[in-house]
Amino acid sequence: MKAAYDPAAKFDIKVSEVEVRRAASGRMLMARIYQPQGVGPFPTLLDLHGGAWNNKDRTANEPMDRAVAASGVLVVAVDLTLAPDAPYPASVQDGNFGVRWLKSRAADWNGEAAGLGVLGSSSGGHVAELLGMRPRDARYNAIPLSTAPGVDATVAYVATRSPISDTYARYQQAEKMKRESMIKSNKTYFRPWETIFEGNPQQILDRREPVTLVPLLIMQGALDDNVLPAVQEKFAASYRAAGGECDLHVFEGCEHEWVAKPGPQTGRAHEMVKAFIARQLAAARRA
Repeated sequence: MKAAYDPAAKFDIKVSEVEVRRAASGRMLMARIYQPQGVGPFPTLLDLHGGAWNNKDRTANEPMDRAVAASGVLVVAVDLTLAPDAPYPASVQDGNFGVRWLKSRAADWNGEAAGLGVLGSSSGGHVAELLGMRPRDARYNAIPLSTAPGVDATVAYVATRSPISDTYARYQQAEKMKRESMIKSNKTYFRPWETIFEGNPQQILDRREPVTLVPLLIMQGALDDNVLPAVQEKFAASYRAAGGECDLHVFEGCEHEWVAKPGPQTGRAHEMVKAFIARQLAAARRA
């Protein structure tokens, strides 16, 4: 029996990259693999980047990915389709495919497919929440995985930093702040516009749609004027009322992307994600 995950452990990591698939636009979506160097097999985590659905790539969350991997987790960060190439639900389809693809490939990098979790930041957190809540949605499962057609897209847990848990509330905040680039990002991604409500985690719960409620971690900056703390508090309360487990932690003195800069609160976020993973893995072992 392999040793239990210890969030305080320290491993050297090997970083490599592989191709995942070619998008309809012709862009090759890549994965960056952070592989602990040890006996293993290691628990596995899929990382989904932010960027307002329109920007960034697999490298966006590298400090967090490295920190978690160094504790003994196989972390794989994947590119998502960007909104100018294809609107919602393209990036969610990429995330769903990424879950299935990583389950089928985890053993190649000394990882365990069972108990796979997802980490998402900002718009990547929005995608991660939808993956957790709708793992069997036919639209999200639309990209076939020919090498492993029987693998499903269920995940064991979701960890997020500043997730866009209410897409319309975030759009209204952009209008209030007169942030034209953010307004444009929303209108580029949500086409037709009605999808901003259909693919809205908060409104999915408000509509009492059938959902899967995996354990959820939300880390939120208290000074965030992009995704407001009150919006996260409402979502966390709705998630719990629906029967889910949701840990919401507000980081004092922090804005939307505080984890991009080294500091005590960034270090605290790294430790919080590792501790959350440890709790989920321990619960699975007891089950």
